[in-house]
Amino acid sequence: MKKFRGIFIKNDYEISLLREANQIVAHILEELETLIKPGICTMALEERANEMCEEYKVKPAFKGYQGFPYTLCCSLNDVVVHGFPTQDELKPGDILSIDMGVQHRGFFGDSARTYAVGQVEPEADRLMRVTEAALHQGIKQARSGNDLYDISAAIEMYAQKNGCSIIKRFVGHGIGSSLHEKPELPNFVPSRMPGIPLKRGMVLAIEPMLSLGSDQVEIMADKWTARTTDRSLAAHYEHTVAITKDGPEILSTLDK
Repeated sequence: MKKFRGIFIKNDYEISLLREANQIVAHILEELETLIKPGICTMALEERANEMCEEYKVKPAFKGYQGFPYTLCCSLNDVVVHGFPTQDELKPGDILSIDMGVQHRGFFGDSARTYAVGQVEPEADRLMRVTEAALHQGIKQARSGNDLYDISAAIEMYAQKNGCSIIKRFVGHGIGSSLHEKPELPNFVPSRMPGIPLKRGMVLAIEPMLSLGSDQVEIMADKWTARTTDRSLAAHYEHTVAITKDGPEILSTLDK
């Protein structure tokens, strides 16, 4: 097992700022959900997300990051991740994954959800439910004393049991004062890789991406949009999770 160096540990103050950042992301995603319906274009969602970032006085985390040109990743149907918002209208039966992040007082929030556009086919609905459930299976393992790959194993096992493919090219990550921090968190257990012990104060963005078909992706001409090679449907769910003395705390869900 790899020796833990403690570089990912956050103190209580930093976690409180991360909680605030992720609550803002959750509020924005909740607002966008109310707008998603047949006939709307994803560029309208992009515009609303930008308006809300101004209202909350936060900086979009993705816009300009490594050259990405938008605030939202809007990934439609067979697009796994990093899709661009467009003027094309959503159609009944589409599924739309939205990945969103903000920077707030020096700390980052990051979350993703997949939404049904009107009534979707049973297999599309199943894919969404399995992907979200796989995320929560992984979150359950985000406990001090476990290993990083306990999270990976839980996601992998659930996806395989339910007949969905894991997109291995993209992984979760640590998060804090940078959008992407170590460690990388795959949604499968890599062979011959030493694990990392999980400790209180670590904060992880856990994000399974599953498909109904191939686990391989093709990067399109824009150098960002990643589609399944067989054009099968894909779904993406993500939460930012802090490891606390009481277990995992999902930072990117709204307080009830």
